[in-house]
Amino acid sequence: MSTPYAKLPAWAEYVLLPFVNVVVAFLVAGLVVLLAGDSPLHAFQLMIEGAFGYGEGIGYTLYYATNFIFTGLAVAVAFHCSLFNIGGEGQAYVGGIGVAIAALWLDRFVPWWVTFPVAIALSAGFGALWAFIPGYLQAKRGSHVVITTIMFNFIASSLMVYLLVHVLKPVGAMAPQTRTFAEGGQLPTLGWLLKLFGLNPGIAPFNITFLLALVMCFLVWVLVWRTRFGYELRTLGFSRGAARYAGINEAKIIILTMMISGALAGMMALNNVMGDQFRLQLDFVNGAGFVGIAVALMGRSHPLGIIPAAILFGVLYQGGAEISFDMPEISRDMIVIIQGLVILFAGALENMFRPALASAFGRIGRSRRDVAAPAAGE
Repeated sequence: MSTPYAKLPAWAEYVLLPFVNVVVAFLVAGLVVLLAGDSPLHAFQLMIEGAFGYGEGIGYTLYYATNFIFTGLAVAVAFHCSLFNIGGEGQAYVGGIGVAIAALWLDRFVPWWVTFPVAIALSAGFGALWAFIPGYLQAKRGSHVVITTIMFNFIASSLMVYLLVHVLKPVGAMAPQTRTFAEGGQLPTLGWLLKLFGLNPGIAPFNITFLLALVMCFLVWVLVWRTRFGYELRTLGFSRGAARYAGINEAKIIILTMMISGALAGMMALNNVMGDQFRLQLDFVNGAGFVGIAVALMGRSHPLGIIPAAILFGVLYQGGAEISFDMPEISRDMIVIIQGLVILFAGALENMFRPALASAFGRIGRSRRDVAAPAAGE
């Protein structure tokens, strides 16, 4: 049976096709804005200016992007093993508990740079343990990881409510949240980095966790493409039959992959809990675990693609807030629709334009061969 379309060149696969999908998504979103009675060009201008037009906007854009890098990496690692981990939301929740334990324990006695490594270890460890159970059930019992990770999102949410109401909340306080961390539990901002470019960071919570996210991108690249474990992970994701024939321990790879995925999602909590709110409170994840799915799809599950995809969704979050503020007739719900369109075209409809691009590249390749053939015969 013939294939429906030829393979695209690498640069078209990882750059051109996602770009086309995003452009079409914004064009359709422009129609939505037009139907609402406003100018799509004005809305787009406000979005770009809100995200990149001034220092504080850039800081917020990169702050949001940091969350999406972690959750995008979490989804991507699982993707390579043909696992669909949609439990990043719950794993980030539980990772936040680890961050809070580290900060509440050490913040009054040591500086932030001592607390930070402990918080990294606990957030990653708690996230990994939360993902271990779905991974074990998939590997040993055949329970589908999509179902179990969805269920564990709800369990994590309920666990968070219980801990914040009955365990971690200070005596006499009304709000379901921990006490505010002392200076030793607060991460420094990267405002100095923006000031190097003459930008005023304002009150943007852009913090050192962004650098950690970039380090994790590099480490994930090394793990997946430069280690024996990564080779076994990708082999299992490509063909379970081939992996079994090669003697790869399927259960071990599945469980370890899920734990690594959960650890990456858990570290997302560092950005919000220690880098912005300086306390643990309800709903701090705010949907970042689900956005990570779209980021991984758009970034083709590669760290170099995940970084710009995460920044794009940071633009949608920060720029969308600017639009809803400056254009009252464009409600926050309308911004969610625009975000949903980007997710739709980048995820569910990512292959809509692939056949046309493959056909175009095929014609270009044939024309080049036709031109080269007479020259070779001379």
